[in-house]
Amino acid sequence: MNMDSKETRFGFFRFLKSFGYAAHGIRSVWATEQNFRIHSCVGIVVFLLAYMLSVSTMEWITLVILVFSVLSLETMNTAIEKAVDLSVKEYHPLAKAAKDLASAAVLLFAICTAIIGGIIFIPKLVELLL
Repeated sequence: MNMDSKETRFGFFRFLKSFGYAAHGIRSVWATEQNFRIHSCVGIVVFLLAYMLSVSTMEWITLVILVFSVLSLETMNTAIEKAVDLSVKEYHPLAKAAKDLASAAVLLFAICTAIIGGIIFIPKLVELLL
């Protein structure tokens, strides 16, 4: 049986194989994208700080969603950049716009995440220092 991505049949083996493709994508974005590695390291620091400051369950949930959303957006940004690069051989203003807009989406969400992180962490850090 052909397990090609063009196949329309469903099956447990195909389902399991999709995790391999996803893992390959994660390894690829880690290996090729500096910003993904930076966001990953910042996420680890956030989780360590959250543990040390004993944040609430809802704060943990919020932080996990935010960190993984930034990583997901960074991965989608990479996919868009690669798709644009594949389809355009020379400079084109619309190709540049697509790549810039995808990067802007990551930046906007990263800013949102930093603001929410500040809302969660700053009061706890101030309380710890006083």
